[in-house]
Amino acid sequence: MADQVFDMPEFRPPKINWRYVRLGFLVVLVLVTAFGTVYQVQPEEVGVVLFFGRHVRTAQPGLRFKLPFVEDVLKVPVQRQLKQEFGFRTTQPEVRTRYASKRFLDESLMLTGDLNVAVVEWIVQYRITDPFLFLFKVRNVQETFRDMNEAVMREVVGDRTVTEVLTVGRQEIEDIAEQKLQELCRQYETGITVDQVVLQNVNPPDPVKPSWDEVNQAQQQMDRLINEARAEYNKVIPRAKGEAEQAVLQAQGYALERVNQAKGDASRFKSLHDAYRRAPEVTRRRMYMETMQKILPLSGRKLFLDQDADGVIPLLPMESLEKLISGRPQAEGTGQ
Repeated sequence: MADQVFDMPEFRPPKINWRYVRLGFLVVLVLVTAFGTVYQVQPEEVGVVLFFGRHVRTAQPGLRFKLPFVEDVLKVPVQRQLKQEFGFRTTQPEVRTRYASKRFLDESLMLTGDLNVAVVEWIVQYRITDPFLFLFKVRNVQETFRDMNEAVMREVVGDRTVTEVLTVGRQEIEDIAEQKLQELCRQYETGITVDQVVLQNVNPPDPVKPSWDEVNQAQQQMDRLINEARAEYNKVIPRAKGEAEQAVLQAQGYALERVNQAKGDASRFKSLHDAYRRAPEVTRRRMYMETMQKILPLSGRKLFLDQDADGVIPLLPMESLEKLISGRPQAEGTGQ
């Protein structure tokens, strides 16, 4: 192949069509300007518009416009509930949540008021209520908020015993920590409102956990025995008190009955004596008749005859007499 010699004097560069260059530059400028002018704010957000870094207005959700190249927009999720985790991390929040295997003991290991150690894991749920304060009042507001959480929780846990922290004091710790954390957020002007502080897992450290479980079992057994003794006491003592009260009331009722009966008998006897003194014969006859009226019905069937009456045989109850005669002893019959 023969060598080709480049003839510099004969070289001519291609001609540039500046019309197309200007048109392309204009199209690119229009697109950049359009994309820099229009922006979208989501329903749970607001847009903080900055003019050369200075806050000028807050844009509400929807399609908005701004000056290109001189205005910037920072979007803040004010309608979304945010959370921060302490002592653990969620790696996959699904139906079955997965957590990081790493232990964050620098956050969760705390000293209680009785100089014991507890591992406290908790969640803070919060919302951003003032976007301007959240963005411009505090530097590194998220890290500051985490430091405030740790400080408040260590203060609250440090005022209580390990038993309160692990058992009965959880709700009180959550309420007090929420109040103190909200007060700090207001004082530091973070623009954050705390919705809830939730304790997740509160356990003793792993080296002392077996001993703590044994103490808990002994405590539960003691409480069970105390409850059984109280139940037996409540079953026996009220019954005995009720029976004693019933016996006392029965005795009082019997005494009252006897007294009233004696008073009635005395009053009746006095009335009878007064009547007897006024009319002895009439009273005697009336007492006789009343007595016979009580006695005669108890003696069976009786037939009263006049001593001068004749022909009374048909009137006698022969069947009764026959049974009476047949029922007499034989010796009595032979004696006749």
